[in-house]
Amino acid sequence: GCVLVVSVIEQLAQWHNSTVKAAAERLCNYIPGKYQIIHHIIDREMNADVVCHSLKLCKQDPGQPLCHLYPPPKVSWFSTFFQSYRLWKKSFTGFSSICAFPLLANLCEKIKYVIRNKLPFEDFDGDKFSTFPTLRGYHWRGRDCNDKNTTVYPGRRPDNWDVKSDSNCNGIWGVDPKDGIPYEEKFCKGADSQGVVLLGDSAGAHFHIPPEWMTVMQMSAKSFANLPMAFTNELDWPQFSEITGFLNSTIGGWTDSLYLRLRRRNRCNHRDFQNISQNGTRGRLTQEIRGGLARNQLLDNPAIVVYATIGNDVCNGNRDTLAHMTTPKEMLSNVVQALRYLDSRLPNGSHVILTGLVDGRFLWDNLHDRYHPLGQLNRDVTYSQLYSFLDCLQVSPCSGWLTPNETLRNLTSERALQLSNVLKEIARSEKFANFDIFYMDFPLRQTAEEWHKMGGEPWQLIEPVDGFHPSQIAAALGTSITWQKALHEWPQVLGKENPFNDQIEAIFKDQGGH
Repeated sequence: GCVLVVSVIEQLAQWHNSTVKAAAERLCNYIPGKYQIIHHIIDREMNADVVCHSLKLCKQDPGQPLCHLYPPPKVSWFSTFFQSYRLWKKSFTGFSSICAFPLLANLCEKIKYVIRNKLPFEDFDGDKFSTFPTLRGYHWRGRDCNDKNTTVYPGRRPDNWDVKSDSNCNGIWGVDPKDGIPYEEKFCKGADSQGVVLLGDSAGAHFHIPPEWMTVMQMSAKSFANLPMAFTNELDWPQFSEITGFLNSTIGGWTDSLYLRLRRRNRCNHRDFQNISQNGTRGRLTQEIRGGLARNQLLDNPAIVVYATIGNDVCNGNRDTLAHMTTPKEMLSNVVQALRYLDSRLPNGSHVILTGLVDGRFLWDNLHDRYHPLGQLNRDVTYSQLYSFLDCLQVSPCSGWLTPNETLRNLTSERALQLSNVLKEIARSEKFANFDIFYMDFPLRQTAEEWHKMGGEPWQLIEPVDGFHPSQIAAALGTSITWQKALHEWPQVLGKENPFNDQIEAIFKDQGGH
């Protein structure tokens, strides 16, 4: 984090031909709020690695290599470090944690709470749905339409056909004055209404760091307008994601999601989605389901549950990465345990789709020799350098795939295939009382082929800043491929098309969209 911020300040000074102090103040003016930036210690002869080691925000543990993103400075590392360390001792004390900033302390505590509980921070009636967008609010699950009544929430079966009020937040309630039939009964009875739930990892949560945050040639105050929202969503953008996205994308590409397609197929499904994904989640999801899933077996509609941990069971930042990967035996135990718990929570008639792991060799093959956003100004930081830097720090999102070691990349993909085969066998052999179960491979190859037909390049399917996650384009294309597979192979999963969709939308339009 320190290397990133200092790099941006140094490049701003270079791009605008200004002093470092002026560049730091420029960045402060770009960022919402009064964030303090240290500029006293930054000097043109000290690159970001030197500055951050001097501030003790980066350190070298005994017996470990010295981690650096940039080439060492022209003068000796020790003398440069000592010079900047003296400046730091003179000017600063106690700068040990970003959460020590007073303006960030409360935000850090909120984010810790959200990450720990995977529930909306603002939920006054305790029904696991919120009227607030971020901090696990309605960007993550359908918006509550009455946060003072625990029996009103998206996804439930209508209470007395919602004659008097909207109990399931799909916007359909009241009685048709022409014939006295409740709208919910007229339009939604027998319509196979169902929600969609994602149990996933950072790819499902749609992790994204905007490249304009660190590309100084394009940087302005507008670049950071979404920073508060991004931080309170854990740098995830579920509102644009492949499974539960519902807003038009503001991060490139376009939004297409399983939820939006189910909603178009049956307007009664409005707001019935839950994204229970978390950065770093592996295949053992029982705890996430227990804490985060909002589904009542007796009162709620069935759901399509997408179980997609596409990489973290083989991805870690450890030096001996193979030893820390999930084994096929562990995968079988973890997933079956989670499915059994799901069977005790999901309404009858639900469906579960198990998604296989991705073949992450695609990442190195298409990115390693390209310049990272931090390296585009001076053409000095490639993805290969970034991967090596993160691996040295032992914070690589995937040491097995983000490596020049081809043998290790192949072994990681081999383990991923083994785990995918476990999921495939579970879908073939396991039976559950309240849902049927299906398997599909992660559609990376089909996505790349489709994007190539559209004139795109493979590297555009990968998030540019982290060089690891699927991009917005990949998410949207993946939705289309998944939908087509379901239509042809599992039509019963998607439910039938509601013949009253046009009438419902016409009434909404007549009433001003309410």
